Amino acid sequence: MTLATEAERPARRAPAPRPRRRAADPGAWFLVLPALIPILLLSAGPLLYGILLAFTDAQSGRTEPTRWIGTLNFQDLLKDTLFWESFRIGLVWAAGVTVPQFLLALGLALLLNERLRLRWLARALAIVPWAMPEVVVGVMWRLVYHPDAGVLNETLRDLGLGAGRDWLGTLGTALPAVILVGIWAGMPQTTVALLAGLQNTPRELHEAAALDGAGAWRRFRTVTWPALRPVALAITALNLIWNFNAFALIYVLTSGGPGGRTRLPMLFAYEEAFRYGQFGYAAAMGCVMVALISIVLAVFLAGRLRGGEES
Repeated sequence: MTLATEAERPARRAPAPRPRRRAADPGAWFLVLPALIPILLLSAGPLLYGILLAFTDAQSGRTEPTRWIGTLNFQDLLKDTLFWESFRIGLVWAAGVTVPQFLLALGLALLLNERLRLRWLARALAIVPWAMPEVVVGVMWRLVYHPDAGVLNETLRDLGLGAGRDWLGTLGTALPAVILVGIWAGMPQTTVALLAGLQNTPRELHEAAALDGAGAWRRFRTVTWPALRPVALAITALNLIWNFNAFALIYVLTSGGPGGRTRLPMLFAYEEAFRYGQFGYAAAMGCVMVALISIVLAVFLAGRLRGGEES
């Protein structure tokens, strides 16, 4: 067996030239500026200012100039047991609201996706809590939980289940009571997102699975959930952020009481800044909260995405 000569060898195909990158059109930046400028002014600017403020001794009512103190605020924060207790309460609140909220919203979205009579009316009623400001929701539920004239206690008395109690003023019931309000107030946005995901699932896939003999649970597990999973992941991550950063609802309901049992980190930082005037210390709290919740969220998303790849 002889080796082929150079002439007999097939000619190698020349590599295709790489496409040249088109230079960015300077005029395109003018189209981006109307959206970029508000982001820089209202988001990036205050964020950078808050980070810088965390390294100073800024206080209200001081006549002396603000000084740069380095990481002293963060060192004090590490030893602040009240802040870490509020952070723990914030995690309990965020998880206690987000998980039941998602499960209930998923069931409601599946129901509203069916061809029911007056479905349009049911969908409209489902988003009513979303249309109400958080302050109004807080005032309304304070009336519901009122120890003397509240609807909840009146109902319990009529049913002979007790004389009622101060739901928002008792240590053992305050946090569960506000978690219930958070679930009710946040369900509409989760329901709308999941319902949109359900409507993007081709109905032909469900019909084909039904013809193959698949039951309702199997159709949900093999058809509905795989299509709904990206939407569910996104809305759950957003709900964790929104719920952890909740402020107005808790402020109106309990103002952090009783005994700090419902004092979330955002409310704790607000009190440090605007009640005690410790702006630098409160800014350090904000930086720590952003960093820690980003880590928790990254771990959550990594676990969910890894689970999706394995399945």
